[in-house]
Amino acid sequence: MKIIEIAFSGYSVTDLNRARSFYEGVLGLKPSMVYGDNTNGWIEYDIGSSTLSIGNMAPEWKPSKDGGCVGLEVENFDEAMRCLKENGATMLEPFESPVCRMAVVSDPDGNSLLIHKRK
Repeated sequence: MKIIEIAFSGYSVTDLNRARSFYEGVLGLKPSMVYGDNTNGWIEYDIGSSTLSIGNMAPEWKPSKDGGCVGLEVENFDEAMRCLKENGATMLEPFESPVCRMAVVSDPDGNSLLIHKRK
């Protein structure tokens, strides 16, 4: 598996309206991509060469005071999935969005990483 960059950092939120009020109203960020709606959605904020994302689209991805999540862009998604499975990684089933394929993987301490491939 070859990781080529951090695709994004992400935070799960419970209330998108409230979260957007904070990220956009308080922090002054401008959305660069909005998918879904304020009930069930994903918002991206481009900051320099990076992206900060918030969303509530995956019920398994819960907000945590213990830390966020980083998305690791891989060169070949299928190869990355094979490698992770062969090595017994704990992970949720891969899923797709209109712009990418991804899977949530846990490190040995239970921290979440997103293995990510843009379409």
